[in-house]
Amino acid sequence: PHTTASGTVTESPLVLTDVVCDDGSVGHSIVFTYTPAALKPVADLVSGFGEWLKGDAAAPYEVDQKLARRLRLLGPQGLTGIAVAAIDMALWDAAARRQKISLTQLLGGTARSIDTYGAVGYDGVDVSARTTEDWAKRGFQGVKAKIGYPSVAEDVAVIRAMRAAGGPEMAIMVDYNQCLTPTEAVQRMRVLDDEGLTWVEEPTLAHDYAGHALIAREAATPIQAGENWWGPLDMQHALDANASDYVMPDVMKIGGVSGWMHAAALAHAANKKASSHLWPEISAQLLAVTPTAHWLEYADWWNAIVADPLVVTDGQASFDGVIGSGIEWSGKAVERYAA
Repeated sequence: PHTTASGTVTESPLVLTDVVCDDGSVGHSIVFTYTPAALKPVADLVSGFGEWLKGDAAAPYEVDQKLARRLRLLGPQGLTGIAVAAIDMALWDAAARRQKISLTQLLGGTARSIDTYGAVGYDGVDVSARTTEDWAKRGFQGVKAKIGYPSVAEDVAVIRAMRAAGGPEMAIMVDYNQCLTPTEAVQRMRVLDDEGLTWVEEPTLAHDYAGHALIAREAATPIQAGENWWGPLDMQHALDANASDYVMPDVMKIGGVSGWMHAAALAHAANKKASSHLWPEISAQLLAVTPTAHWLEYADWWNAIVADPLVVTDGQASFDGVIGSGIEWSGKAVERYAA
C-alpha cells in the first residue's frame, strides 16, 4: 500500500494498450487508473477510441488532433484524458520501434543519464529514515517523502531523520499531496524553509493556482506542482498564475508524449525546471529531450509486468540501447495479474 496524507493507494489498476499497425509494428503503453472502479471504463474508452482510428495513418500528432476534435464537448480531462494518452504513448512507441530506435532518438535527442530520486512513503520517522538509508546505499542522491502529518513538528522530525540517514548531500523533496489550505501551507513553510529542502510539492489543491501562487510568493523553498495538470492548457494556466517555481508533468495526465512535448516547450519558454511523475521508462526518455530537465521520479511499482525495467545505477537512469519507449510486456506476469 502506498500511503499519503490524502489517502492510501492499495492496488495498481493498469490498462495495457497495444497499437497494431498494418506494417506489423506494435506499440505499447501503460496507464494507471488509481481505483479499480475506473479500470473497465478506461479500457472501454481505449477500445472505443481505437475504433475511430482504424485505417488512419499511425501519426501520433494527427491522431492527437483528431481525438481532440472528436472529444471537444466531452473534454480532455479524467478518464477521457487517460484513454487518449494510452493511445498516444503506444503510437509513439510504435513509431520508434518501426525505425528500430529509441523514443528519444525519434524525438531528435540522444541517450543520456538522468538524475533520479527514490520514494519514501507517509511512514513516520523510523521507517522514513530506514527507507532513505536504503536509497542512499543504492547510490541515489535524492529522495522524496510524503508528509502532511498532524503537526509541522512531525513533518520536521521526519525530514531531519531522513537527513541524518541520507547524509548532508542528499537532496530531500517532500510532497503534501494537496492536503493543506493555502494559509496552512504558508504557516508550515515558515518552518520548513529552514530545512534545506529541494522542493515542497503540491501543498494545496492542484488546480488552486492562486493558492499555489500565494504559497510560492511567501516561501523561500521552491514549490513544485504539475502531476495533476490535465494537458498543456492546465500547465499554461498555472504558469500564467506563477503557481510554482518548478513543474512536474505526468506523461499520462499531460496528454502522452504529444502533450509532454508541448509541456516541455512551455517549461523552456518560462525557464522552469521540469521533473517527471511516475512512468520512469518513458519519462527518462522524455526528460532527455526536455531543455530544462531536472529530476526523474523512480518507482518500481509496475516492474513485474515490464520485460526490461529501467536501469538506475548510482542514482542515474540509463536507457542506452533501448528500442521504443522501453515498454515491453513480461507475458507470464501479465497473464498472472490480468483482471
